[in-house]
Amino acid sequence: MITIHPLTTHHELLAVEQLQRDAWGVPEVDVVPLHMLITPPRHGGLLLGAFDGDRMAGFVFGFLGLTSDGRLKHCSHMAGVHPDYRGQSVGYHLKLAQRQHVLAQGLDLITWTFDPLEARNAWLNFHKLGVVCSTYIRNLYGAMRAAINVGLPSDRFEVAWWIRSERVEERLRTRALAPNPSRGGGGPGDTSGSISPNEGGAARGDQLLIEIPANFQSIKATDMELALRWRLETRQRFEEAFAQGYVVDDLISRDGVLTYVLEADS
Repeated sequence: MITIHPLTTHHELLAVEQLQRDAWGVPEVDVVPLHMLITPPRHGGLLLGAFDGDRMAGFVFGFLGLTSDGRLKHCSHMAGVHPDYRGQSVGYHLKLAQRQHVLAQGLDLITWTFDPLEARNAWLNFHKLGVVCSTYIRNLYGAMRAAINVGLPSDRFEVAWWIRSERVEERLRTRALAPNPSRGGGGPGDTSGSISPNEGGAARGDQLLIEIPANFQSIKATDMELALRWRLETRQRFEEAFAQGYVVDDLISRDGVLTYVLEADS
């Protein structure tokens, strides 16, 4: 049984250091160390761990920030799950616990960044948690050294999770487990997504659809040139859509094809 609680001891913080190495192949120079993990939770931030007995299965770490108009929000900086526990909803339950702590602080917004071509993260963020996105950041971290990020521009979505909204409440009630006939069925599979990036994407009324590969890491491992095409061509589509006022609203899956749904911002 997985349990989740705030992390306070040096032993637990050292486990967070190790999980960064295990989850992402982070080199020592990029590991967020114990001394940087101590202060934020003591001053309004949050560091939660998910445990299987005494073993850490995952963690989420964030701190207070400001919106562009000066309101307080929670910046979720890192969320990691050990490879042995992936596919077991550990990350989902960590985000739910994070939401409860942030709600208790009287805040209504959590933001974070992630790679828009990582389908499993996108499925969790949009389809299960109910985030929205209208911000695309080119090469946010520069050339990254972690194994899962090496070799490509570190483009990121910055998503907004309005944790008190009716949209989020509804998404969490259903947990997106029942297939929506208007939006396709279950989550992303393990296929590599063999189509070319210039084949994905379409307009449908007030919606735009932008396709992504089902397993971007597999493409990177076998064809870095194709991976770069996916990065650059989806970058162009998202930037153009956001400039026209569209917002990413969901990720859907039909027959192994994964597609972002963008709605005209009302």
